[in-house]
Amino acid sequence: MAGILVAVFWAILVSFLAVVLVRLAQTLRATTKLVADVTEQAVPLLADASATLRSAQTQLDKVDAIASDVQEVTSNASALSTTVASTFGGPLVKVAAFGYGVRQALGRRTAPEPAPASPASRRAVIVGRTVPSARSKKRNGRSSRGQKD
Repeated sequence: MAGILVAVFWAILVSFLAVVLVRLAQTLRATTKLVADVTEQAVPLLADASATLRSAQTQLDKVDAIASDVQEVTSNASALSTTVASTFGGPLVKVAAFGYGVRQALGRRTAPEPAPASPASRRAVIVGRTVPSARSKKRNGRSSRGQKD
């Protein structure tokens, strides 16, 4: 009797292990198929990514060349403006000063001398207005200085 029990126990154990091995084989087949599908899709994606990176590197090289050309043009423009300022700046200031001096000399030469004005009729011009020069006249017998009307 003990031998039959042991034989039944071993039969159940072997059956259980056979089911586990069948399930494990199915899982391994599914995993193998999944890895093959991922590999099949990943290879073209990696090729596209590699081509995109090469294209981006080419564009970056072009942008770098443009940036260096712009930097060179900027330094050349700065040098040119400095040269022009030093070459023409001094002589232009001198010509302008000479022209101003000539105008002033001609203006004094052709302008008539103003007649001396009497102190009562003197007026000062301030931004287009004529203002009496003597504000200290007496009004109603009082001095206007320090008084409010």
